[in-house]
Amino acid sequence: MQSRDPTLKPGQRLRARGAGSNASGRFETERREAFADGWEMAEEERLVRTEVRLEVPRSAISYNRSPDLPFDRSINPYRGCEHGCIYCFARPSHAFLNLSPGLDFETKLIARPGIGRVLETELRAKSYVCAVLSIGTNTDPYQPCEAEYRVMREVLEVLAAFRHPVAITTKGTLVERDLDLIAPMAAAGLCRVGVSVTTLDPDLSRKMEPRVAAPARRLEVIRRLSAAGVPVRAMIAPLVPGLSDHELEPLMEAARAAGAQAASFISLRLPREVSGLFQDWLAAHYPDRAAKVMGRVRELHGGRDYDPAFGKRMRGEGLWADLMAQRFARAAARLGFEQRLAPFRTDLFRPPPRAGDQLSLF
Repeated sequence: MQSRDPTLKPGQRLRARGAGSNASGRFETERREAFADGWEMAEEERLVRTEVRLEVPRSAISYNRSPDLPFDRSINPYRGCEHGCIYCFARPSHAFLNLSPGLDFETKLIARPGIGRVLETELRAKSYVCAVLSIGTNTDPYQPCEAEYRVMREVLEVLAAFRHPVAITTKGTLVERDLDLIAPMAAAGLCRVGVSVTTLDPDLSRKMEPRVAAPARRLEVIRRLSAAGVPVRAMIAPLVPGLSDHELEPLMEAARAAGAQAASFISLRLPREVSGLFQDWLAAHYPDRAAKVMGRVRELHGGRDYDPAFGKRMRGEGLWADLMAQRFARAAARLGFEQRLAPFRTDLFRPPPRAGDQLSLF
């Protein structure tokens, strides 16, 4: 499809992209608009392609104090995500790089090779106290470019060597590549994986998350991880009211049949630029449902597109939020999902010896 959006160059074409525009980030002082210069020369059609830049990481672990999250530290192997999910709450983070949360977020990626060495230094610090590290909570560590850059693999190798607990969240099939590391860590109580499933409808999935594996393939990921002994949580996220929320129970049933031990759900979140991008997407793909979807979203968030308050931002509040929580609880009980998975082991953490290190007497 050739885009007519004024933020794109004449002749640029979009294929398997979530966002349809590339508006400047909120911190930029300039706004750019492409226009015909009047020379009436035919422009060569250009497909918008993915670019990957390299960053020399200065730190590996990011810390947070959010009461909504069950972890206080995470690692981001990549900035931006080629999966192109239109609903991705991480899109606004690209504005900090003076890039657009729109197409730039899914086409101008930043890989962080060498982060393993930085992580090792941080884990060896005498002041470091071991606690679960989460990976994939911002952008997906197993997005397509991981096949080439192997940054996530680099991180996992360090965590395995240090016997450090890690929780991974992904939609990507590349997680299967690393089962040689993940399975032994899981057997030791050091690793579990959350697989995000949003819909069983392949057409909706292709429109909403254009470069993610099809729903059936993601269920196969759950099946293969589970067969290897890895505890898997099916993350029904996000549920889009008026578009995919009716699939809550079928999604949970399919995930349970594939071997998922636990499940969770999050309602659609539209922070900052994500709201405009999502509404443009709705108008383009589901114009007959756009008003209904956004009306329900605003009911969940007190009349706003998004309420960022702790305790509300993940599931909203009010009648529809309560009904969704009740449906989830009943389905989880009926299907036998575990309420809590076994705790991670933190007592196994040991920095591996380096060449020249003095051996311990004990």
